[in-house]
Amino acid sequence: MPQAVPDLSNLLRQDIRFLGKALGEVIRDSEGKATFTLIEALRRAAVSFRREHDPQQARILEKDIPKLNDAQARSVARAFAYFLHLSNIAEDRDQNRRREEQDPEQLLGSLQHAIQTLMDQGLSAKKIRRYLQEACVMPVLTAHPTEVQRQSTLAVHMAIADELNGLDHKASATQSARTQEKLTGLVSLLWQTRMLRDHKLTVMDEIDNALAYYGSTFLPTIPQLYHDLDRLLEPGKKSLLDQKTRALPAFLRMGSWIGGDRDGNPNVGPETVEQAVLRQSTRALQHYLEQIRLLGTEISVSDALNRVSKDLAALSASSQDPSPHRVDEPYRRSFIHLYARMAATAQTLLGRDLADRPTYTAPPYTSPQEFKADLQIIADSLAENKGGAIAGLRLNELIQAVEVFGFHLATLDLRQSSDVHERVLDELFRVAGTLYKDEPVNYRQLSEEDRISLLRSELRHHRPLVSPWYRYSEETEKELSILRKAADCRRRFGARALEQTIVSHTETLSDLLEVLVLQQETGLIVPNSNEPEHQGLMVVPLFETIPDLERGPQIMQEWLDMPEIRQRVRHAQNSVQEVMLGYSDSNKDGGYLTSNWTLYRAEREFAQVFSRRKVRLRLFHGRGGSVGRGGGSSFDAILAQPPGTVNGQIRLTEQGEMIQGRYKDADVGRWHLELFVAATLEASLGSRKGSPNDDEHLAAYGEAMAWMSEQAHQSYRQLVYGTPNFDQYFFQSTPIKEIAGLNIGSRPSSRKATQSIEDLRAIPWSFSWAQCRLPIPGWYGMGTALNRYLESGLPNDGLNRKKRLAQLQTMARDWAFFRTLLSNMEQVLAKTDLDIGLKYAGLVEDEELREGIFTQIRNEFELTHRLFREITGHELLAHDQALQDALAERFAYIDPLNHLQVELLRRHRRQGDKASKPTRSGVNKQHVIHLTINGIAAGLRNSG
Repeated sequence: MPQAVPDLSNLLRQDIRFLGKALGEVIRDSEGKATFTLIEALRRAAVSFRREHDPQQARILEKDIPKLNDAQARSVARAFAYFLHLSNIAEDRDQNRRREEQDPEQLLGSLQHAIQTLMDQGLSAKKIRRYLQEACVMPVLTAHPTEVQRQSTLAVHMAIADELNGLDHKASATQSARTQEKLTGLVSLLWQTRMLRDHKLTVMDEIDNALAYYGSTFLPTIPQLYHDLDRLLEPGKKSLLDQKTRALPAFLRMGSWIGGDRDGNPNVGPETVEQAVLRQSTRALQHYLEQIRLLGTEISVSDALNRVSKDLAALSASSQDPSPHRVDEPYRRSFIHLYARMAATAQTLLGRDLADRPTYTAPPYTSPQEFKADLQIIADSLAENKGGAIAGLRLNELIQAVEVFGFHLATLDLRQSSDVHERVLDELFRVAGTLYKDEPVNYRQLSEEDRISLLRSELRHHRPLVSPWYRYSEETEKELSILRKAADCRRRFGARALEQTIVSHTETLSDLLEVLVLQQETGLIVPNSNEPEHQGLMVVPLFETIPDLERGPQIMQEWLDMPEIRQRVRHAQNSVQEVMLGYSDSNKDGGYLTSNWTLYRAEREFAQVFSRRKVRLRLFHGRGGSVGRGGGSSFDAILAQPPGTVNGQIRLTEQGEMIQGRYKDADVGRWHLELFVAATLEASLGSRKGSPNDDEHLAAYGEAMAWMSEQAHQSYRQLVYGTPNFDQYFFQSTPIKEIAGLNIGSRPSSRKATQSIEDLRAIPWSFSWAQCRLPIPGWYGMGTALNRYLESGLPNDGLNRKKRLAQLQTMARDWAFFRTLLSNMEQVLAKTDLDIGLKYAGLVEDEELREGIFTQIRNEFELTHRLFREITGHELLAHDQALQDALAERFAYIDPLNHLQVELLRRHRRQGDKASKPTRSGVNKQHVIHLTINGIAAGLRNSG
């Protein structure tokens, strides 16, 4: 008989109830009974309103929250924010529990399901292994400022998560009581830990924050994932005793922008590039030293009991270990030698001693491959002498880690805006007195055709353009210094330390050629050198706005058709060219539907351009957490890509709060990495690849989608850019100014010091709308487009409304692109709350402006919601009861924070500059607003 399946939803409720009770006890003991009673009354009103929809309960919030004094407001903000933090921890545990209860072969997104699916379709393990040789799956961590948690609070979160895993509901009373005591202590520690940063993050802080996830998740988890994949691809069962270690090719690797992304961030410079690479390398080498030390302790095999290989005997003989107790223990002696060499490597590369135990002078490793070769000698000797299972304890994963992380840990990208490159070259040409067509070059005045001609000519000439004797402008000096530092880092740490340079705002072909010229001038490209570190960085265009995405395929066609570029791509880039797609700016520019449709069409055209030229396309998806910035299920998003656009090559940004949400917990982190790999394999090798369905769907529905995209574009642009004083409404009705004051990133929130939506970065734009529960970047314009299509349709299409509705229903069922579009929008609609949004609208001083714009937003939401139901045939989240329940639980705790935030914004703006100063009770109103921002972001989870 099948075993009884535990009621997982009930277990989640038990966890949340326990953590909530512990928090309540801590608040009562720390803040007093009166404060606890106040918070409890607000909590009960919010919960009752959400469960019973009793308007009287909502009026309690509206009536009581404005009565709070500053000290009470701070306590309320902290209480609800911390409860949401704790709920998230419990939900993560619940997700892990649900996955463990399922058969891996039946679990969509698991490696086992993906490999079994491919093999059922006729692919052999050998073919999949061969495919991995040239694959690239790379999550790229970025420091975009939507992460509101401090590392101190995240550390307590991790401790609570670890302890919560021990709260086994089948445990003995004694064990359960001890776990509960520890959890209560940790909740108390969380309450007494400052939630917000007092000072703005520096780039160095951001580098260190990202590195914290390597120790907890990436370094232990990624080698385990490789091991599991290797086991799934093993064609026959072998004895573990004879199992040989062979690392899989490093197709899954980590990337980073932190320290190298200088687009709009004046705080990034040559020192941050160097520090990013140094600190990453330090973390990798520390890990290796720790693992070598543990292996030296654990592998106590005696050659008196078992034979060893000749190579292992020679390696052991190299050791200067003086201990007589290890004379017959060649593996331990070998690891002592490896430890000495790795310590010397750290001293050579980093200029510092990382060894935490006495060692001796030994030659440093010249490359990760040399270190891996020594580890392989040890593993081979064990396998040859019935010790393969011993290598499987720790050594195999270390060998795989070296293959993946090298001495650099993660690949650092550089990024800069094309207009900066243009200004730098303009100055270089002018100072050098460069002539073009017998006239001094005024680069910025040249036509695009002349720019291309001049830049190609420069690339053919190897004489220096930069003078070592001239002092250039501060901007030019900084850019040249950054590129020189990048060249130095590649020489020291290897070519994989830095591989790409991203060109933001790529609008023309010359934007890409400019970067090659600058690389040649700074030593990144060394003419006539065949060394990998002298081949330069791959120039990656970033197409961001709607017009840029539409021009992108033509630009890449011209780029790949130039003989010198074609040769470069073939020899220096292994016939791979990357293109980055901007989800955030395209959404802010054109709205949800138009952004997604334009991205989809551009991807198809890129695939055709690259296929005709026999160059592999690697798309780099600049996705954020919110749906308006490309968020949503990464697994579904990868599978919904047009045919030929994945093909084993994909990079995705992991931004802001999504990093901690996905990777602070090793089990959750493992699952997200597994989803990336499984989706990439299925999209690349599965039956979807080359399937005619996508072409058929495009032929059948493409014209209708294009028409709807244009309608949505008009609707969105009319609201955001065509409505008089819309920027005034936005800046008054959302906490955008207060978000800009949060110490959540080193990058400014606007490109220019203006109150203009055009100059505002797309990230705080989406984040602000999420805070006030009107996330229009995720749905505005969609309802208008669908409605206009249903009511009028394409000219002369011969369809009535009923038939058009049937067509949309077929698209939602059969076309992955349209289905994913609706699915992601569904999540945003479910998080939208018009009643709360109306409270924020009340902050707008101009009544006519307030009512006019909010009415437009409300009407569009109601239209979109109605048509979603009509097309899908179900209510929001009807097919995801777990998410529906989780959101209902969360909303009861987010609602009071929204009410409190509106009240505090009103007080803050009424008092002006005085509000930023502490009151008599020592409370800073702006600080409390920031607490509410933190709590709402934690509750919504993917709002940035």
